[in-house]
Order: sequence, then C-alpha cells, then structure tokens
Amino acid sequence: MNLILWTLVLLASVWAAHWGADQLANPLQKLRKQWGLNEAAGAALVALATASPEIGTNTASALQGLSDIGLGNLLGSNIISVPVIVGVAYIASQGKTSSFMKNWSNRKVLQLKSEALSVQAIPYVVICLLAAILLLPEPWQGLQPIDGWIMLLVYGIYVGQAILRKRQKRQSVRWQRQELIVSILGVVVLAGGAYLTVTATEKIVEILQISQILGGLFITSTLSIAPEVFATWSVAKSGQVTAATTSVIADNTVTMTLALFPLAMVSLPIKDIQLFSVNLAFVIILGCFYAGFVQWGTPNYSFSLREVAVLILIYGIYLAVMLFGVFRVLG
Repeated sequence: MNLILWTLVLLASVWAAHWGADQLANPLQKLRKQWGLNEAAGAALVALATASPEIGTNTASALQGLSDIGLGNLLGSNIISVPVIVGVAYIASQGKTSSFMKNWSNRKVLQLKSEALSVQAIPYVVICLLAAILLLPEPWQGLQPIDGWIMLLVYGIYVGQAILRKRQKRQSVRWQRQELIVSILGVVVLAGGAYLTVTATEKIVEILQISQILGGLFITSTLSIAPEVFATWSVAKSGQVTAATTSVIADNTVTMTLALFPLAMVSLPIKDIQLFSVNLAFVIILGCFYAGFVQWGTPNYSFSLREVAVLILIYGIYLAVMLFGVFRVLG
C-alpha cells in the first residue's frame, strides 16, 4: 500500500514540476522572438524551462542529503531522452500516425536545420567529454565545488555561442501582467514538485530496497521525460521539427551543466565508479551518434527511420550492459 501511495505522490510531483516549468516556457519563447534568436538557439533558451525540473530535483536532493537520487536522475534522463524524444519527433513529423504505420514505403526523413549541429549537438558532446575529464580521473574523482563552477562557466559559453549565431530579425512582443504572475506561480509549484519528487523517490527505493542512484536512474528519470514526450509530439506536429528534435539536446546540456551545479556544491563522491562510468559513457555515446546522424544523415541534417532505430538499439544495449554487466543478474 505504501508503494502505491508514494508512486502516486511521485507521479503527481513530476507532473507539478513540469507544469511549473511549462509556465516559464512562453515568456522564454517571447524573449527568443524579442532577441531575434534562431530556432536552435531558441531551444537553448527554452531549455531553461524544460530542464528546470531536473535542476529543481537535483537542488532538492542536494539540500536533503540525497544527492545520489539527483545524480542518477541526471545521468538516466540524459540517456533515455535521446532515443525517445528523437523517435517521437520522427513519428510526429510523418503526418498521420495511421498512415506512417501502414505505408512503410513512403517514409520521410526528419529534416533539421543546419544549426542543429553547430549550435546544439557538437557543444553537447564537448560538454559531456569535459564532464568525464572532470569527474572520472582518480586524483579528482567525484563532484567538487570547482567542477560546479567550471560547468556553470561552460553553460554561459554555450548559451553565448547559441545566441550569437545566425541572428534573426527582432520581433515586437507584448508582455502581460497575468503571464508574469503565472510564471512566478510556476516557479513556486516547480520547487514544491521537485522537493516531493526526491522525497517520493527516497521512500520508493527504501520500500524496494534498491540504491538511491538506481532510483534516480530508472524511476525518476523515466517519469521526468514523460511531459517532454507530449511537448515534443505537439511541437513536431506543428511543423517545428528542428525545435522539437534539438530540444532534447538543449535540455541535456542544461542538465549536464546547471543541474550538475547543486550536486557539486555538496561535494558528492562517486560511490560506484563502474556504475557511474558506464552511464556517463552511454551519455557520451548517444550524444556522439546524435551529432553524427545530424552531420552525415541522408540527406544531411536529418534522421531516417534506420537512424532512429539505431538510437533505440543503443539504449537496448545500455540496458543489457547494466543488467548483465554491472548488476550481473545472471551471476
């Protein structure tokens, strides 16, 4: 009974956190138009809203002394999100879902704009590699405050290069008092949802008798991307396929920088280096494949069904490595 109760609390908390984040998305979209940012650069700005549940969850986990939940959520969400979000964007871009399922001979590619590579994909891979350099070598293994400050600086550079590339014409927007009030309410709900997300995950892992990092990896992270799936479907169906498909990389970039900051501030040691290394390796692998498919897709800057399938296959390999390599379930 307690498991059902805390599962419902977790579901409600994740929904609340994302509802709060959604209230920030519209003001940030208006800023994108007001500042004349391109679609991919706009995704970097809007990611502040869409990735804010992860930032909130990690902050709450650090404050509650449950940093392993935040670390697991950080890594897990960056792994599962790439194949799921790209797959959803691909299907949504095909038109009617029924036609896509029936007519396999007339599949279209998921065509992106060129800035998806230079503004989002390549910087994300570089940031993931930097995280590995900062966190894995034995002399400075783990998360230290200096790591947080470095990643904060890196995020500033990332946003700066995104904003300065391929500027568009500025648009006039009208700001309303009501939306600003709702945005403030969204921040409050986001904070409360993030706190309860960590608390509920803690209770669930205690009941299931699993580690906190596993709870973050497979429970919190999986649920946390559900609202992003619906948002991606809606944006891709509206024809904004570049924004829909690059949003996952923008979100993951924020997660690897800003969301890492609160964990670094509490000096989080890595208790299981094998578990951490495997997960960080797959974060990097998926980022590299994403960037590679954008660069060398047929045609360029696109995803075909085969490439989407490869991303899903990589996630399947990740699960197999975790089950039979890290956990040795058959051992």
